[in-house]
Amino acid sequence: MTDLETPVAKPPRAGALRRAAPALLGYAGVRALGLVVLAAWSAANGKSAHTLLTARWDALWYTRVADLGYGWEVRLPNGDVHSNLAFFPLLPWLERLGSALTPLSSADAGLLVSTAASLAAAWGIFAVAEHVYGRRAGVCAVLVWAVLPIGVVQSMAYSESLFTALAAWSLYAVLTGRWITAGLLAALAGLTRPVGVAVVAAVWVTAVMSFVRDRSAPGPDGAPRWRRALGMLLAPLGAAGYVLWVGRRTGKGPLGYLDVQAGWRNGFDGGYAFARFVADKFTSFPSALAGVGLIVGVALVVWLYVTCVRQGQPLPLLVYSGVVTALALCASSYFGSKPRLLLPAFPLLLPLALALSRLRTPRSAAILGGVAAASAVYGAFWLNGSGPP
Repeated sequence: MTDLETPVAKPPRAGALRRAAPALLGYAGVRALGLVVLAAWSAANGKSAHTLLTARWDALWYTRVADLGYGWEVRLPNGDVHSNLAFFPLLPWLERLGSALTPLSSADAGLLVSTAASLAAAWGIFAVAEHVYGRRAGVCAVLVWAVLPIGVVQSMAYSESLFTALAAWSLYAVLTGRWITAGLLAALAGLTRPVGVAVVAAVWVTAVMSFVRDRSAPGPDGAPRWRRALGMLLAPLGAAGYVLWVGRRTGKGPLGYLDVQAGWRNGFDGGYAFARFVADKFTSFPSALAGVGLIVGVALVVWLYVTCVRQGQPLPLLVYSGVVTALALCASSYFGSKPRLLLPAFPLLLPLALALSRLRTPRSAAILGGVAAASAVYGAFWLNGSGPP
């Protein structure tokens, strides 16, 4: 094989969609169940499920970016400034495009984008899990992701589904030696959410390690050096481009985006504020139960990551989920949103998927079905309440 020959990784098989079909159908079924329960719960409370999905919290901010552009801000009585510059542009761009090409409003276009992206994310998760552990584990991984208690966000006009789709397929491209594709998708992920840096880190660390392991022209995946280098070059362009643009617009230089986040009282403090938030829960008995729940939740996340390491997950998955987890748990504000911020960290679910895949089908189906029902009820309750953004 010469330096410029095609990488070892083979193009997707013609039956790729057929292989993923059980996972995608199961995913669609879980999400449909969640929407039915949400519609019934909302109707009983005199609310519109459609409005809850398209015009609450971040969804409303994305729509405003799509309709009004950047520059909208809200000044709170305490002096904080909430600027829409905090929201990365890819979802609003797609909402505006969808609204321009169809009769849909920007909000409805966002819901359509999120729905399509959630299916693409499910397929990407299946592709990654199948590549690492086999088809059965791939199906289970998608279903576990679908039945997460916070899974209703996958059906909202939020950016989580879009980001997870781009991240999953970028990671799959890394795993299969498609470095340019990985870099392009990482760049798009970086235009979607700040946590896009996790995808960039996965591409960079894996590429650097491949250079270290192999000093000849083609790497261990068969990819020529220039492809890996180009993938590395492309990966950070989305996130870096937006952050630099915000810095120029605000007149505060490369760190201008951090000032925008500070206006939302959000930042990275290594988890100190979150630890204080949890500790404060133990000042009274009722809230102490919530504190115990938070500690158990964090311990579960840490345990899952350690299990991923012990099971020998591929490096890009460990880097990606590690960065997503660190950014979610160590953010200094919006503590109730942490489960949602962890939603894209799907590699953490692979140990659970692998365990389910080893059970007999009736037993695993019963477990997933029960959790799906509980998740649907929780999602409807959460979205009809005042819950976290």
